[in-house]
Amino acid sequence: MTVFIMSPFTVLDGAKMKEYAAAAGPIVAEYGGQISKRGRFLEALAGDHGGDGIGLIEFPDADAARAWYHSDVYQELIPLRSEACDITFTLYEVV
Repeated sequence: MTVFIMSPFTVLDGAKMKEYAAAAGPIVAEYGGQISKRGRFLEALAGDHGGDGIGLIEFPDADAARAWYHSDVYQELIPLRSEACDITFTLYEVV
């Protein structure tokens, strides 16, 4: 069943964010995923907001999403990601 990873983020270093995004995209595709949407925060209509942007990544199933995240090649990007942004990854199943 299709799943989405929602990723609210706050950019810490714009240049490193571009480098991280360029490196992460092909790894997502390698695991059957696609970056569906990216958005910039405008305003909170209710509650707290979770950053200055959000990414939405679609995978064919939860196993593929987990395999991508835990892959050695993606794990190698985490130090760069930590310098580039403060980010949260949450996994949702489409119902």
